[in-house]
Amino acid sequence: MARVFVTHELPFPALERLRAAHDVDVWPKPAPPPPEELRLRAAHADALLTMLTDRVDDELLAAAPAVRAVANLAVGTDNVDLEAARRRGVQVGNTPDVLTAATADLAMALLLASARGLTAGEARVRSGDWGPWQPAEDLGADLDGATLGIVGLGRIGQAVSDRASAFGLRVVHRSRSSGLPLGDVLERSDFVSLHAPLTPDTRHIIDADALRRMRPTAHLVNTARGGLVDQRALAQALQAGEIAGAALDVTDPEPLPPDDPLLRAPNLIVVPHIGSATRRTRARMADLAVDNLLAALAGRPMPHAAT
Repeated sequence: MARVFVTHELPFPALERLRAAHDVDVWPKPAPPPPEELRLRAAHADALLTMLTDRVDDELLAAAPAVRAVANLAVGTDNVDLEAARRRGVQVGNTPDVLTAATADLAMALLLASARGLTAGEARVRSGDWGPWQPAEDLGADLDGATLGIVGLGRIGQAVSDRASAFGLRVVHRSRSSGLPLGDVLERSDFVSLHAPLTPDTRHIIDADALRRMRPTAHLVNTARGGLVDQRALAQALQAGEIAGAALDVTDPEPLPPDDPLLRAPNLIVVPHIGSATRRTRARMADLAVDNLLAALAGRPMPHAAT
């Protein structure tokens, strides 16, 4: 029986499967374990079940020589030093495919909310600032006949494209192997939705120059990774009216400090990284993470390996 450290309580049946086979230690607090606590718990573990908030780097793996498997409860692995894991013979797994529909649904929800100013309108109602109907008030952007630029046409980007067609949006895209140059996508689009992985090449792919290439009537949606966007440049662009609005499910860092200048920008929607937050999706993610650990601890390759 191996020892597994789980960095967050998972209220799903999958964790009981893991407990039935191994000795499971679960971090008991809502906030992620601080780095020193993560090192301490990992030092006594044979495997880890981690979240995106947990940094699994070479230093952590050096402090945990018995660890031979890391299951990340996410489609991405940018919190894990994959090269360090390879050098140490540590299997790393993720949870691909299962969150495609949920994240694509949220991207469309954010696009619609930004286009029609839903959060600002709802706030006015709650504050009592809902006056008589005005024909030129609360005007938003039409989707039918508009152009959606998708940056990163992987599974989620394609799912967003499929949904966008139902709203009458024309789609252009930029990905690693196809599509238009990024500048052309930005210049042609009424809405831009980000679905690229975070890599050294894509960090701050939406910077001040990219924002200036967007239309002043355009809206930016990000449900991928916060690091794709230069948030200082985004705040300045919104303040200056260089783009019409932005809707973010992801930020850098997460959580975003309440005094972050970005939160003072107008026409901005920020939600707390809920792209995969449906009951079915999160339960399935837990299933895949546990499948990865059970296989690795039995000496088999992970079925959803990231390395």
